[in-house]
Amino acid sequence: MSPSDLGAIWLTLKLAGVTTALLLLIGTPVAWWLARTASFWKGPVGAVVALPIVLPPTVIGFYLLVAMGPHGPVGQFTQSLGLGVLPFTFAGLVVASVFYSLPFVVQPLQNAFEAIGERPLEVAATLRASPLDTFFSVVLPLARPGYLTATVLGFAHTVGEFGVVLMIGGNIPDETRVVSVQIYDHVEAMEYAQAHWLAAAMVGFSFLVLLALYTLNPSGRRR
Repeated sequence: MSPSDLGAIWLTLKLAGVTTALLLLIGTPVAWWLARTASFWKGPVGAVVALPIVLPPTVIGFYLLVAMGPHGPVGQFTQSLGLGVLPFTFAGLVVASVFYSLPFVVQPLQNAFEAIGERPLEVAATLRASPLDTFFSVVLPLARPGYLTATVLGFAHTVGEFGVVLMIGGNIPDETRVVSVQIYDHVEAMEYAQAHWLAAAMVGFSFLVLLALYTLNPSGRRR
């Protein structure tokens, strides 16, 4: 593999790691609220979270590009903070990846929280555990398989992004050029041997991810 291929692999792994960590932080309260609430807003919020599953990546990328551009609300806000604009930067890729992979983290967590049921929470309440203590001492250990699934799916889905990252990040070497974009560049330049190596690596990675998920999380396999 060429240095540019290795650079794209490193950038992809870095993006997936940062995005997955942020998704777990953001997705946990969202999934907990969706699992516990009886509010009218549960349906609309759940639908918004799931939108990336059905929307073309280019549509998500386009609206994020408009929002984060110099004339968009997010872009104007970041410029007022002296941060410039996010498109065509690594930070912009992270923001876009969080939006695009959100349902792949929220939905497994929501299913795990709903599967816990009310009984463990009621027992914790009778022992005078605070809501925060109950969440960390009872809910998180019971939801561990859901967290494993959410982590693996969020990481793998971010690694496989193409349309969103191309729209937001463009094709800047060592800055925004991830593996999927690098493969596209090789094919466009008719460098099929290089494209084959990277594509085969992606196939192997995807297989190992699914193997780990089904091996380490047998409860998810049964479901």
